[in-house]
Amino acid sequence: MFVTLILFILSAMAIYVACEYFVNGIEWLGHRLNLGATAVGSVLAAFGTALPESAVTFVAVVFGDTPEQKSLGVGAAMGGPLVLATLAYAVVGIALFANRRRLGRSSWQAQADHHRLSRDQTAFLAIFALKVLLGLFAFTIKPWLGLIFLGAYAAYAWREIRLADTAPEEEALEPLKIRPSVQHASLLFWAGAQVVLALAVISLASHVFVSQLDAIALFCGWPPHLVALLLSPVATELPEIMNALIWVRQGKERLALANISGSMMIQATIPSALGIFFTPWLFDGPLLVAGLITMLAIGLLSWSFRQKGAHGGWMVLSGGLYGAFAALLFFA
Repeated sequence: MFVTLILFILSAMAIYVACEYFVNGIEWLGHRLNLGATAVGSVLAAFGTALPESAVTFVAVVFGDTPEQKSLGVGAAMGGPLVLATLAYAVVGIALFANRRRLGRSSWQAQADHHRLSRDQTAFLAIFALKVLLGLFAFTIKPWLGLIFLGAYAAYAWREIRLADTAPEEEALEPLKIRPSVQHASLLFWAGAQVVLALAVISLASHVFVSQLDAIALFCGWPPHLVALLLSPVATELPEIMNALIWVRQGKERLALANISGSMMIQATIPSALGIFFTPWLFDGPLLVAGLITMLAIGLLSWSFRQKGAHGGWMVLSGGLYGAFAALLFFA
């Protein structure tokens, strides 16, 4: 167990350091591609950091030999959005509060387009509600409906990039970490190389982190559904949470919030499509509760963004819903 704890801590540290390189590289990549800050966070960063957890779902639902293994993939597809809608936003809120003086802010209000955030949350809620509804019924053509989710993400990504092209957003950029003195003309290659290398480290470290988390859960005697819905998603969404923490500390909460919003859209569509294609996609009690808690968190966020702006206090409040879900799983 001592070795497990050491690997657990070291892998978390490796994820954080790799995320420092990732966010730096992805900012330069977006800058060279003439994308705005919102599109960088919602499309480029979100797609990159969502690859490991999407791969987990793909392997589980496509190559799983038993119903239990396939159910782990479905649990990951439901647990990821839950963590992002609760804990990830709560981390942004806490980071805004902790860094408000250093950033010269009088409050922990995020400097972001809260109307656009509210619109994104509403769109996500509609897609996620359909995803939960499909989990309640069995019918013949259900696997074909997975195409709807793939189309929804393609439309979302196209809209984000199109809007970015017409309204680019400038951010102060730190020198590229892997080659701080590189000439501007070569930045696209080196920024891409830095992003790929950082993603490789994130993927490897995340695999180690999840393995150690599973070992800790087994040692503590926690049930499999608790690990699949409550613990593993926290581990697989750790890169997004780390990215948010880094960007808020730099005063770039637009990127942090866009990254979470974009990651949520990926988690609501691509892993869901895979689950609908390759499994019966029928929910038991814990999966249904996870879906309802996620929708409640998204509804709260959408309302708060529209009425109160992107205020950190409401983001922290949404994080409390994750605690409520954990309590239900532990004591049910």
